[in-house]
Amino acid sequence: MCSNYKPVTLEDRLMAHFGVVRPDDEAPVETWPGYRAPFIVRPEAKEEAEEEQRREALIGQYGLLPHRSKDMMLGRKTYNCRSETAAEKPSFREAWRKRRWGIIPAEELYEPCWETGEPIRWAVRRIAGPMGVAGLWGMWIDPKTGERVPTFTMLTVNADDHALYRRFHRPEDEKRMPVILHPEDFDAWLNCSVDSAMSFMKQFPAEKLEAEPAPLPSRAASPMSACPRHAK
Repeated sequence: MCSNYKPVTLEDRLMAHFGVVRPDDEAPVETWPGYRAPFIVRPEAKEEAEEEQRREALIGQYGLLPHRSKDMMLGRKTYNCRSETAAEKPSFREAWRKRRWGIIPAEELYEPCWETGEPIRWAVRRIAGPMGVAGLWGMWIDPKTGERVPTFTMLTVNADDHALYRRFHRPEDEKRMPVILHPEDFDAWLNCSVDSAMSFMKQFPAEKLEAEPAPLPSRAASPMSACPRHAK
């Protein structure tokens, strides 16, 4: 699971590594559930477009909101989605069925390491550049105002046997990790069928990642204490 990460927001890095133009909307330095950040989708009605037009960047809320949501609070529980049950869970099944695949650009993913007996925040990075995390997205319509709000979630896989991610989270918890895509798979993921989607749900090789402690300046000021430990 991942409730906190640093999004890729620099225009040159989004273009160089993801081939998308940065949305005009500003994004925070770090993202938590309920915050807005960029994510990448397959432009509708443009599947046969030229290479440079096959991806589009949007700004949306971290935490997927299904159409039935009455407000944005559900997003505090739907920022991660277990890939094994994505096709069945009410919060995610519509996005999965409609092939609303997304890519979340991330410079760093933050995870709690409990090896000292206390949760110490660690930063996880891809050695070769920023990460593209596989996700689902949707367009939520605020029932009170009619505003259209893009929302998204990160897909996760089991990581009990992963050399790096097995170090994170509480000792008694199942180990989970976001689905980090290989850059050469970006377009294949965005355009894949429902039947082939699970073939992308794999652990990213530990030898291609690096991690180190990155404690928050003030634990009391962190939204982490207000977030659930994990979303189903």
